[in-house]
Amino acid sequence: MNFLENPEAYKEIVLPASIKERLETAVLTTLHHMKCKELVELSLVLTNNEEIQHLNRDYLGYDKPTDVLSFPAGEPIPGLPEEASHYLGDIIIAVPYAAAQAAKAGHSLLDELQLLTIHGVLHLLGMDHLEPEDKAEMWAAQTAVLHTLGIAHVTPTEE
Repeated sequence: MNFLENPEAYKEIVLPASIKERLETAVLTTLHHMKCKELVELSLVLTNNEEIQHLNRDYLGYDKPTDVLSFPAGEPIPGLPEEASHYLGDIIIAVPYAAAQAAKAGHSLLDELQLLTIHGVLHLLGMDHLEPEDKAEMWAAQTAVLHTLGIAHVTPTEE
């Protein structure tokens, strides 16, 4: 997992030193839960509200910040080395946005970041929540992974 963090982007928020390990565990637990047996790679970027708003506007047409964006890599490009074909994509999380959501929900920022990481991985694996039955399946998967991680007090919600 490529972990990119720019603490200057959200310098008013202090993250625990174990953040990388906890988010990596959330990724691996989600992949295991979804029975992903291939060796895969993804990038996880922690950023600020302004940067995620730019991405949300430029790629999805919504000129507002959001908590998490996922950009699946898509189909492997012919001719690339075999290991390149296992790149799932990128997950971008706005730390200040996540902090506000955590405060509103009454749980820790670390728990919220783990939930958003799980959510992002599920999107990279092809899940979405546009239709009620798809949402129910995705929320059930998130809840199961959260329980496995010992974070049963956090429940997935939609703004």
